[in-house]
Amino acid sequence: MGCILKQGGGLYSRVRVGAVLLAAGEGKRMGGVPKALIELGGVPLINRQLIALSGAGIDEVVVVTGHYHELVEPLVEQFPVRIARNSHPENGQPSSVRLGLEMLGGNFDAVIMALCDQPLINAQDITQLIAAFKKRKSGEIILPVVGDQRGNPIVISGVAMNQILDAGTNMVCRKFMDSHPEMVDHFQTENEHFIMDVDSLDDLVNFEKKTGWKLSIPNLSNHLEVESGNSEPVYMALQRLVTKC
Repeated sequence: MGCILKQGGGLYSRVRVGAVLLAAGEGKRMGGVPKALIELGGVPLINRQLIALSGAGIDEVVVVTGHYHELVEPLVEQFPVRIARNSHPENGQPSSVRLGLEMLGGNFDAVIMALCDQPLINAQDITQLIAAFKKRKSGEIILPVVGDQRGNPIVISGVAMNQILDAGTNMVCRKFMDSHPEMVDHFQTENEHFIMDVDSLDDLVNFEKKTGWKLSIPNLSNHLEVESGNSEPVYMALQRLVTKC
């Protein structure tokens, strides 16, 4: 649950924190493999995110599914979360962001916008972000920054969440932050967990080289399409390439 922080003899009041976890992507750059199902240490990345959010005491989580919902949702249902299925995930991330925020509702002081493709995010990282939100001197959005690189997840206030929703269906958090820099408070950190994500096959290889941890592509032979003119399923082609690298 939300914590109370003590600093300089005073107390930061408890904040009610919700989270939207985006897991609706098609995984095009991953060759059609849903990133939510990629595994680290035998645990799907989406489960790792949910464990992190739970460990940080998030009050409520909405998971947005879309492409591959029939594979993602059974993994999510073991957690006390709500599922928002995007019936038109081809409309892109803005549609998933909006759907998640709408289902979460406005009864939160802060909302964490989380992605399922960040393998190393843990409960301590989420707790750091919440603490940065509580201690901010200005702004309505906490953006982690490592060096000069923007990271994720971000934390948005209830005020910012309502403004994003009011701005229309094409508004997404990155676009909103670029349009309202005065609302963004940069959380400068050396924690590289915030900037490590996996969008492509090359990212899987680079992640292993950098961390020593191997990300595994799930066996989805019964669900993924066969490449045109090739009897080899996409997931097998990706596994072969990773092994080759």
